[in-house]
Amino acid sequence: MNVTFLGTNGWYDTLTGNTCSVLVQSGDYNIIFDAGNGLAKADRYINQEKPTFLFLSHYHLDHVIGLHTLTKFRFKNPLQICGQTGIEAILRSLVRDPFTVPFEELPFPVRFMELGEGSHTVPFPVECRSLVHPVPCYGYAITLDGRKIAYCTDTGFCENAVILSRNADLAITECGLRPGEESPDWPHLNPELAIRIANNAHAKRLALIHFAAHTYTSLRDRSRVEKTYRKEFPGLIAARDGLTVVV
Repeated sequence: MNVTFLGTNGWYDTLTGNTCSVLVQSGDYNIIFDAGNGLAKADRYINQEKPTFLFLSHYHLDHVIGLHTLTKFRFKNPLQICGQTGIEAILRSLVRDPFTVPFEELPFPVRFMELGEGSHTVPFPVECRSLVHPVPCYGYAITLDGRKIAYCTDTGFCENAVILSRNADLAITECGLRPGEESPDWPHLNPELAIRIANNAHAKRLALIHFAAHTYTSLRDRSRVEKTYRKEFPGLIAARDGLTVVV
């Protein structure tokens, strides 16, 4: 499988990248995690003939603002948008006139899939668990083509992130905080905590995304994290927009 990082910034776009969106391409499906502004670049990579599933972690704007670009796509199958209970009502309040093109006027059908916590088949296996964030937020783990990928953003350190990442071929977590930085009132991860999750879960590789735009102001900041912590976790990747990883 190919995993392409379409957007790796947290909070807002800068020259370092767009806000969060990650594309997973399996033999049969396109899977997209989150719909930050990076979502607009998905059509550079995907085969729009394949069924496409979009999993949303939560509704902060840096994770859904890219939905206004859906009108550029020409999916040949209905787009399946998956997330927490109530996802359809919440998104319909945002993706509508006068803000953008409503779902029903897009050039392809849209279907919504509400997922409770636990394991589901959609038709591939996906596990959903709540993370630690000021608003309700889901992390996901999917299994496709004999590979497991976990996606956990936004969150502080929590057992559910470890559970989702357990034995993952690739764990994707956020890295909103600088090394050693803590933010108990606004939970996010620093590199040490992200590596702790991956180590506790025995994940094979770890990709960091959601680098806070006001904190990681250059790509060199990310490169330093990767260089510094590779000894602690050899499979560490400090992701940047446009990077594709083969899993």
